[in-house]
Order: sequence, then C-alpha cells, then structure tokens
Amino acid sequence: MKDKNIKKVVLAYSGGLDTSIIVKWLQDNYKCEVITYTADLGQKGEIESAKKKAKELGVSQIFLDDLKEEFTKDFIFPMFRANALYEEQYLLGTAIARPLISKKLVEVAEKCNADAISHGATGKGNDQVRFELSAYSLNPKIKIIAPWREWDLNSRDKLLSYAAENDIPIDMDKKNAPPYSMDANLLHISYEGKVLEDPWASPPESMWRWTTAPHNAPDKAEEIEIEFCEGDPVALNGKKMSPAIILEALNNLGAKHAIGRLDIIENRYVGMKSRGCYETPGGTIILHSRRAIESVTLDREVAHLKTELMPKYANIIYNGFWWSPERENLQTFIDATQKTVNGFVRLSLYKGNIIIEGRKSENNSLYKENLATFDDDKGSYDHKDAQGFIALNALRLKNKLKN
Repeated sequence: MKDKNIKKVVLAYSGGLDTSIIVKWLQDNYKCEVITYTADLGQKGEIESAKKKAKELGVSQIFLDDLKEEFTKDFIFPMFRANALYEEQYLLGTAIARPLISKKLVEVAEKCNADAISHGATGKGNDQVRFELSAYSLNPKIKIIAPWREWDLNSRDKLLSYAAENDIPIDMDKKNAPPYSMDANLLHISYEGKVLEDPWASPPESMWRWTTAPHNAPDKAEEIEIEFCEGDPVALNGKKMSPAIILEALNNLGAKHAIGRLDIIENRYVGMKSRGCYETPGGTIILHSRRAIESVTLDREVAHLKTELMPKYANIIYNGFWWSPERENLQTFIDATQKTVNGFVRLSLYKGNIIIEGRKSENNSLYKENLATFDDDKGSYDHKDAQGFIALNALRLKNKLKN
C-alpha cells in the first residue's frame, strides 16, 4: 500500500531506462516531488546525459556528485586489500558502489527534508538488498520506495511500452536496439539480459564497450611497473598518482591489451543463478600485482589466514553488508596486514594475459636469498635440520589406525 504521506522522494538516478521511467511513475503514483541524485563514479558519458534527461522529465532538484576519488580511496582500495573475489571470480564492481550511493542518498534526503529514498533495482536482483541494507544501517528510520516491487511493469517490453506512451527517451545500442542491463563505474562495466540469458550463447563482440578483443590487441607486450604503499597502488611507471587517476590509467592500459573480460554464472543473494558479463581491466591488473607484492612481504600464516577469510569478506560485500560490524572488524584486521605491503611489481600485458616479471620490497621483503638459494656455499640453512622436522610431522601418520 502506498504511503500517502510521502511528498518528496530522492531517487538514485542513472539516466537509464528503468530510473527514467521511475521518475514519471513516482510523479504519477505518489503525486510527489522527485529529486534525482546521480553519483559520478567514473561512468563516462552518462553524467551530463542523466542531468539533461532529468530536466526533461520535470525534475526541479538535480544533484550530481563527482565521487571518483572517494569511491576509489574509501571503497575500492580497502576492498582490494582483501584481494576480494566473489565465488573466486567476480571483482565486485557493482556491489562495492552501492554502499557509497546509499550513503549519499541518505545525506541528500536529510538535507532536502525528503520523506523517502528510491532506487531502480529489480525485485529479482542483489542491488535492492545492497541499497536498502546500506540505507537502514545509516538511518534505521529511512523510508524506501522500490518500484519494481510495486508496479506491474515486470518485463522489458512493458517498460519500453510505458516509455513510449509517456515520451520517455530510450538509449539504443550500436544496432539501434535497447541496450543490455548495464552498470558502469570506474572499476567495471557489467552486462545482463538479452542473449546473455541463454548460458550457452556467446556474448556478441558488439556488446563489449571497454576492452579490446584479444585477437585485436597489440602484438607486442607492454611492460609496466606499479608501486605499492601499505597495500594500495600509489605510482605507475614511477609517477605518483591519486587513487582514481591510477585506476583510470590502469583501466586504459588493461582495455588496450584485452585485460579483464569475464563471463560467469553467479549465485545471487536472493537465491537464483544469474549470468553476468564484466569488464574490469584496471582492477584485474591491481589484483594480480597485489598478490605479487604480498608474496614477498606477508608472513606465511598471515597470508594464509587472509586467503581463508577472503571468501567471507567478499560475500559480505556482495550481499550488501558493507556497513555491518563484521565487515568493519574484518577490515581492521586486513588493513593491519598491509602495513608492510610496500614495494614494486613489474608486469607485462599481452593479449588478455598479465605476466608478473618481478617484485621487490627494499625494507619489508621476507624473501631471503641466502635461505632460498641452491648454492650451499651461500646458504645459511642446515639441511640436516629437516630430518627432525619430518620425523615429528610423520609421527601421527605412522601411528594412524589401519582399516
């Protein structure tokens, strides 16, 4: 049942089909003022278009925020310190953006004395959970309108018909057809729907908007060097850069060399399997290079514990619990492990491949050549010590019960 007391709503507005329809739907069904909030998270070409569309739809208050640095510094990089991958593959490009957008929606609602916030996430998807859990964590009394759980526009055809009936402009793809369901930001682009709903069908090459196809990538590898400070990339090829700038630079390099395409079937939090295709060029480079620098700077048991905790941490973010106490406490541990993750990684990019060429840390390396060497004249390791070590570890194996 609609809340008749809602007179003003802040909508998370992308300028896409769904949220453009929601503006009109809220105006008609709630008879309320709609305020749009658009976060610039690095989705190139969409920000000014969103502003223009909002004006055309009669929106009087339009908020646009450049959040690229905050997004990278306070959300992407802390997540990367955990080497987080959902189901061992997905770099969480959509999931990590939702807590920041929710935070800003709550802030704008409080600033404008709005009665509620709204979003365009579907009733089948993960984003409804992420938006709403984040909002409730920040303001337990916030009211949320989720049109996909209220209206009967439950198919792409119905949405397109509604848009046509109400003169709502629709962006078309390269083939003059409605685009895939997409989410773009500085970390990635995601694609869902259309032919991708058949898990046997190959993604069409025309779908990919960011990365070069491997067969069209340069025939010569490109070598780069990334410097890390306390687990975060801070310089590329000797040039210091801010978090957003270095991620953008790595995106450009990765896209050029066909890095970061992914096609997976993932398990949504709401219970169904879903196919998603992703382009995450810079993030993929950072993940590989971070693992390389950690390999020489992290203690073995600390590194193994981090690896064991990573799936839990990734699930927390994927499921929408960024603002939860468990994520914050895990983050404290993860950040503490990164104090010594300082140094340089040299890597080559070639036709979709990331090849680690070298890694070094002048002050924090735990790699000791005099221990690892096969040259006994240089070594400080007594081979005889291994005999007792093996004997003790073999004790329980020798004494196990025989069937």
